[in-house]
Amino acid sequence: MNLAILQARMSSRRLPGKVLKPILGQPMILRQIERIRQAGRIDRLVIATSTDSIDDVLAEISEEQGVECARGSLNDVLDRFYQVARRLEPAHVVRLTADCPLLDPDVVDELITFHLAGEFDYSSNALGELTFPNGLDVEVMRFECLGRVWREARLPSEREHVTPYFYNHPELFRLGSYRGGQNLSHMRWTVDEPEDLEFVRRVYGALYPATPRFRMHDVVALLEREPELAFINSRFERNEGYKRSLLEDRQSLTGGDARRTIRN
Repeated sequence: MNLAILQARMSSRRLPGKVLKPILGQPMILRQIERIRQAGRIDRLVIATSTDSIDDVLAEISEEQGVECARGSLNDVLDRFYQVARRLEPAHVVRLTADCPLLDPDVVDELITFHLAGEFDYSSNALGELTFPNGLDVEVMRFECLGRVWREARLPSEREHVTPYFYNHPELFRLGSYRGGQNLSHMRWTVDEPEDLEFVRRVYGALYPATPRFRMHDVVALLEREPELAFINSRFERNEGYKRSLLEDRQSLTGGDARRTIRN
């Protein structure tokens, strides 16, 4: 079984409640679930949210929409993620995050196929040389290897972001890096800031009414026709949250403020 786990929470630092922000009249998370369900190689989908009361609304929406929901630690996201997988014991786990409403189901299927064909322990299209837009990230891992990560990961970044232990220890795992045919890594399609949400709303407004099953190439074609859209959120860096977690790693190791030693 290929189990997809969609991480979601209301307590975003930069855009609180973003997963329920409306896109064409529907909460963002439901727009993403609509796209995930179009992937043919996902056998089961579970939303993984926290036990914090602020996330009660996500559990309620999941129930209303007929999507399975599991709840766990707010801050130890690796534990939250693993406990979902441990209960179901799939062969492989697909990790998705609920800030990617432009997720391409075809890319999900392609990465799963790549992962299985290569017999990798962990595969991603955001590992090594980046070619996909920020916001189309997908990760696939063997369940048994996820268990090892859960047992051994100690750094704050490894617990918060779930998978860094895989690529921090390439000597322990067989890693697969999936690349696209065109380098689109400069494009930002994720939602972390108000400008990101505006960009995504504009894309949906332009594409969804006529082509609700639009794909990555449709968004690229739109941006070629209307290049000004890409400037809406172009000032933000990729992986700002992970960089902040790396700072917390250093602070946890030194016991002091390591800000002056960090170089982007």
